[in-house]
Amino acid sequence: MQDDPATGAVVIGRNEGDRLIRCFNSVRGRVAHIVYVDSGSTDGSVAAARAHGVHVVELDLNKPFTAARARNEGLAALLDLSPVEYVQFIDGDCELQRGWLTVALPFLQSSKDAAVAFGRRRERFPEASVYNRLCDWEWDRPVGEAESCGGDALMRTRALQQVGGYNPNLIAGEEPDLCVRMREKGWRIWRLDHEMTLHDAAMTRFGQWWARTRRAGHAFAEGAALHGSGPTRHWVRETRKAVIWGLVLPSMIVLAALILGPWGLVGLAIYPLQLVRLALREGGGKAAWERAFFLVIGKFPEALGVVQYWWGRLSGRRGRLIEYK
Repeated sequence: MQDDPATGAVVIGRNEGDRLIRCFNSVRGRVAHIVYVDSGSTDGSVAAARAHGVHVVELDLNKPFTAARARNEGLAALLDLSPVEYVQFIDGDCELQRGWLTVALPFLQSSKDAAVAFGRRRERFPEASVYNRLCDWEWDRPVGEAESCGGDALMRTRALQQVGGYNPNLIAGEEPDLCVRMREKGWRIWRLDHEMTLHDAAMTRFGQWWARTRRAGHAFAEGAALHGSGPTRHWVRETRKAVIWGLVLPSMIVLAALILGPWGLVGLAIYPLQLVRLALREGGGKAAWERAFFLVIGKFPEALGVVQYWWGRLSGRRGRLIEYK
């Protein structure tokens, strides 16, 4: 595919190293302009981007970094370069797959009520760790109309402008928030049956997975606070499950143990029972047991993320980025 004058790309990143160059190379020649938004890299990413002919936006270090803010500033810079109709957002640790835009662009051009098209995002090294495999499983969304997309997606700039872009104050969950607001305006979100990007999570430690899952809990809580009272009940169920399984039930078990002694710990059996239920529901294979285990224990960091959000909100303190890399 030759560069399309109606399409641009916004790449965001920080200290992505060689992955960033691979990202640029995968996009070059497929869009009219590439804008790279850097969030304070110290590894030479800015110089490397400029050496590759990419337009660079360096975020003001005096303002809190968020991916949402980076994408908004990248889109503004892109539209200053050219009034493109479509923008491919892609994270700097991802590689755009050949053929994606040849499928996604015609889809948006022919589907006038579609604001977003996204495809299959895959992990580059799922065999490297269980945490990478969990990411690969997470990216595998059902094909068809969707409620939300992830960080990599092709979007209609008119739809983005209509809803005011991303919410720059969100430290996580900015894409689902954007999609909720788009759907409220009558736009539709589509997951296409096509390969879109390769992602390099580079998660090899339990602590990285824990931080990423805690961030998800924060996103659930904030998303529910923003949109939970609406017709979509956005992330209300996810927040409730995190609180029940990660906070309420453990508190009840501890209380029962204090009152009844060792017999009170019988309630702990609910967790292995839940693990078995989830694993069997997914078919009972090795991957199913693996996912079930992390789904069960993941409720604890998710609950911490919920608590972190509400503690920050009630205390008037802005939440800081929860990073796992």
